[in-house]
Amino acid sequence: MGLSIPKNPDQHGYLSEHHSAGQNERQAGDYAEDLAAEMLATIFGVKFDSDKTWNERREQWTISGEIVKTKSITQSAIGDKRGLWTTVLAGAVFVA
Repeated sequence: MGLSIPKNPDQHGYLSEHHSAGQNERQAGDYAEDLAAEMLATIFGVKFDSDKTWNERREQWTISGEIVKTKSITQSAIGDKRGLWTTVLAGAVFVA
């Protein structure tokens, strides 16, 4: 699950959901954060390139001049060797 929060508190943020197989927590979390940031970019009306808008030094996104914070809540598991189902859950709670 990815979360993007714009600097301006009067604007909406976004939650993204990502289901995958064969990814670890970091890979899935990074993808979910990218997805949430891309969704937020749509309200700014700008194209989003995750390779160009991420500032590693500051650990933040800049979308159309707006600084955006992102986070992820991710859970992963290594599946059963016998092919039995494995399920993981991650959740987020909105507090106003």
